[in-house]
Amino acid sequence: MNARILTTAALAALFCGALPAAAADPQILNLVMPDAEVVAGINVQQATATPFGQYVLSLIAPQDQQIQALATLIGFDPRRDVRELLVASAGATGAAARVGLAFARGSFDPAKIAAAATLAGAKSETYGGLTILEDAKQTGGVVFVDATLAVLGDLASVKAAIDRRTAPTLLPAALSAQVNQWSLSQDAWVVDMAPLASLRPPAGAPKLPGLAQAAAFQFIQQASAGVRFGPMVLVSAQAQADTAQNAAALAGVIQLVTNLAQAQAGQNPQAAMLLKSMTVTAQGNALNLTMALPQDQIQQLVKPGTTQLRQARPPAKKM
Repeated sequence: MNARILTTAALAALFCGALPAAAADPQILNLVMPDAEVVAGINVQQATATPFGQYVLSLIAPQDQQIQALATLIGFDPRRDVRELLVASAGATGAAARVGLAFARGSFDPAKIAAAATLAGAKSETYGGLTILEDAKQTGGVVFVDATLAVLGDLASVKAAIDRRTAPTLLPAALSAQVNQWSLSQDAWVVDMAPLASLRPPAGAPKLPGLAQAAAFQFIQQASAGVRFGPMVLVSAQAQADTAQNAAALAGVIQLVTNLAQAQAGQNPQAAMLLKSMTVTAQGNALNLTMALPQDQIQQLVKPGTTQLRQARPPAKKM
């Protein structure tokens, strides 16, 4: 996911208690900015219907003291009351202050939440017949369109979304088609219609001899990815390169990185199995990637302090 959406995603996580099958909500899509380039969604209700989805949310719960305090104060639990989460961001060009929008579909008590926010020092203003709750510096806010839909983000974007209630704008056809495709088939998904030239490899990624890692991704014009929860956790990704030749070259790079990672998996058999399940193919300009692992093994893979990690440490010397 590009950096331009991370601020919005973090804000949404603070509000909804979760970083996602049914098609994306049409009412929400009508409120998304028409120049959106990145859209991501989580079907929270569907994800929490699986043991692994419940496990992921349980990892968040012990650290969410502020969220738990909010739930106690206003009788609202984001992990229980939010059904769908969607975040959207326009391109990075233009005003840097605009970070995007997050939409939460669920069950809310706007009056009770507003009262609690006011006691906590939040400011408010009326715009378009709705009350926007704002931070102390009035740079960001949240508005409840009704008791089932909350919109939050930077103040200018929130006001623009309110304006679109009476004058809905259509997303570009290509973006709309991708959103419908991925939201129908995945529990959590992201669609990025912008080039990934700014993508940076993760820290510690294997070095590729004779090829700069960042350059390997500069040919990607757009990309999408999704996760499907269930007895088998399925991950899918698709990217469009500028040429078929570059798509094939990128497939080779990913396969090389995968092979190197498998060789370094060592004492982590779950990670090795996940990498072994990965399939990378190039068809024309399209690059497709899939991988899968049973949910219990995925849970073991992401669980802090696993047995495999402990075994990888050298034994202490006896005195």
